[in-house]
Amino acid sequence: MRQLILSLALAGVSLFGLSAQAEEIQEGKQYIELGSAVPVAVPGKIEVVEMFWYGCPHCYQFEPTLNPWVDKLPEDVHFVRIPAMFGGVWNVHGQMFLALESMNVEQQVHAAVFEAIHKDGKKLATPEEMAEFLATQGVDQDAFLKAYNSFGVKAQVEKAKKLAAAYQISGVPVLVVNGKYRFDIGMAGGPEQALDVADQLINRERAAE
Repeated sequence: MRQLILSLALAGVSLFGLSAQAEEIQEGKQYIELGSAVPVAVPGKIEVVEMFWYGCPHCYQFEPTLNPWVDKLPEDVHFVRIPAMFGGVWNVHGQMFLALESMNVEQQVHAAVFEAIHKDGKKLATPEEMAEFLATQGVDQDAFLKAYNSFGVKAQVEKAKKLAAAYQISGVPVLVVNGKYRFDIGMAGGPEQALDVADQLINRERAAE
């Protein structure tokens, strides 16, 4: 009997070991290591970037999983959203996001834009249409239009385009950890798995410091 219990215990350890090994992330499988590291925005912190587009259904579906994770990130991790700029309405929506960011609007406005596009069928394809909708969320129309057309926001648009090129992205949503590792939900195996990949890479960067 004792031998049977011992055998079962060893089998359990073996299975656990295989399970843990299966969950270990691998370069080229769950993530890609960039050839050249991209400088982070806040030196001294581990950066996690999400590149997204308001019109992307996968980005919209990722939000309920991503946001609680972001809220619980430790102090040494800096999370930043960057809009992907692939031309046309992508650029228009990206400029809207950057304008709102420059105005320090609440996260609820960001969520409301997603809802307007994906649930209410709004296009938000012109600054005027954006301003009209944003007014319903408590954002001053004139202040938004001024921010949208400002030199500072247009400079951020160009910066976002350069970062997308540096990260070598071709779609969204994409996560980039510390300017070194890029992966998407498909590579990771799902939304929750993507955040597990992010956690493992964050721990790797923390251990390397």
